[in-house]
Amino acid sequence: MKATGIVRRIDDLGRVVIPKEIRRTMRIREGDPLEIYTTRDGEVIFKKYSMMGGLEDFAAQFCDTLSRSTSFTAAVADRDAIIAVAGSGKRELLGKQISHQLEEIMEKRDIYRWVSQDPPVPVTENGSPYAAVIAAPILCQGDVMGLVLFLDDRGKVPGEAEYKLAQTVAAFLGRHMES
Repeated sequence: MKATGIVRRIDDLGRVVIPKEIRRTMRIREGDPLEIYTTRDGEVIFKKYSMMGGLEDFAAQFCDTLSRSTSFTAAVADRDAIIAVAGSGKRELLGKQISHQLEEIMEKRDIYRWVSQDPPVPVTENGSPYAAVIAAPILCQGDVMGLVLFLDDRGKVPGEAEYKLAQTVAAFLGRHMES
């Protein structure tokens, strides 16, 4: 654990304010769910909660099928990080935080398809050569939970089949989370 040197008091309703710098760094937005853990040493730990976290194995199976059906790397991301990947680049992408550009695509709630005239959308902030060529938001009861992604590192333009596949899988995952 990393000490920040910031101290906050709990108010009479049991609330504590998480400083803006920490919220920005950790990408915690208003309304984001946080899990609360305690340790035997008396520590209280807040962890960002991901509703997609329980779907990692399920999402990995989908990614494997998508990757085998197309020539693209397939991935599923929650609101913060890549939770499942199949195809090339798995080791360097799995668990990495998604780029700000993908966050913006997610918030628009529309399926993104890259065209060769546009600059590539990076998948992560760590300088990975992979770019998102398709990004389909996963919606559950009107809330954006993540993205189904087709990724490429060679500049290959996706077709209608990849577009429809990503759209279908995103819709399925969203409905699966509702039940």
